[in-house]
Amino acid sequence: MWMMTIKRALRRLTPAEVAAKELADAELELLSALSHRDYAQSIIDYNTARVKRLRAFLAKQEAV
Repeated sequence: MWMMTIKRALRRLTPAEVAAKELADAELELLSALSHRDYAQSIIDYNTARVKRLRAFLAKQEAV
């Protein structure tokens, strides 16, 4: 039983198996990148709203 496990682990992968593994890796990297983009976009949106609010506050203070 353990001999078959070792043989399976040491055998050469087929091109299709290598491509399938690369595809799975690429999909995981894509999901990670999309998550990072979503996070970055939320930070951009937050700071855009913050700048707008602060500018409005300062404009109101200058008018007084």
